[in-house]
Amino acid sequence: MEVNVPVIGGHAGVTIIPLLSQAYLSLTSSLCDVPTALTKRTQDGGTEVVEAKAGKGSATLSMVYAGALFADACLKGLNGVPDVEECSYVQSTITELPFFASKVRLGKNGVEDPKLKSFIEKGVKFANQ
Repeated sequence: MEVNVPVIGGHAGVTIIPLLSQAYLSLTSSLCDVPTALTKRTQDGGTEVVEAKAGKGSATLSMVYAGALFADACLKGLNGVPDVEECSYVQSTITELPFFASKVRLGKNGVEDPKLKSFIEKGVKFANQ
């Protein structure tokens, strides 16, 4: 079974945010402790790798792999492959910050459809019901 969980954020620790609500495999309410445990494990993954290597290496390979996956998605989009989606920092007016991490659709012109605005609108509509 393959599980795809988008991850946004920084280089280490609490700046790394797995978007479990966007996972392709839904978590049930009977697994209420799982999201917290998965978030912690994701945030500490680089540290676990360094500790496992006993100070003789880093988690750089994970970052390289993530970069390669993103580059592949960009190339697919630029070549016209439909429905290529990835998380990316994009220019945004959703918050006071000039850039925000959002799921985007990549296409022949680069980022063609930032998803954040539609996600927020959907959430606001749901909350107002």
